[in-house]
Amino acid sequence: MCFLTLVCFLSSCHSSRSFYKNVDMRELARAGLALGFDIEEHDNWQLMVESSKWLGVPYKYGGNTKSGVDCSGLTTAIYKTVYNKQLHRRSADQYIEDCRNVSRTGLSSGDLVFFVTSGSSKTPGNINHVGIYLKGNKFIHASSSRGVVVDDLNSTYFVQHWVAGGHVK
Repeated sequence: MCFLTLVCFLSSCHSSRSFYKNVDMRELARAGLALGFDIEEHDNWQLMVESSKWLGVPYKYGGNTKSGVDCSGLTTAIYKTVYNKQLHRRSADQYIEDCRNVSRTGLSSGDLVFFVTSGSSKTPGNINHVGIYLKGNKFIHASSSRGVVVDDLNSTYFVQHWVAGGHVK
């Protein structure tokens, strides 16, 4: 399906072909397949491709490389590569220091999503998990049990642990 979307883009009018001039369409198609959704013309292609490169990396507390990463290490690494922005290292600090609040319904590609996964109250200071919103309620994060994965914000677990969304300043 993803490849079909890309083929349709390439076969459309001549004026849009220049838009794809510097894009590796095979890499983009692989990213869409890995992430589990179509990457479309209006999507942030660099974010999608970079995110797909992290899928399957094992969880490692305090890690920030592709040999092992935790949730805030993942967001920090992707943000540095895609946006050339340095985020704080702790998930709570990313929300408090680096973001302005965004509602669940107002999330855009690249926004951060924050959770409290322990028994603590759902306050900004207790945030202990973060991911990056991709599109269509899907976000990428480093799961302590599954490594780097894409999950759905509407799943019961994430609805129950949701604290806030944040647009990086």
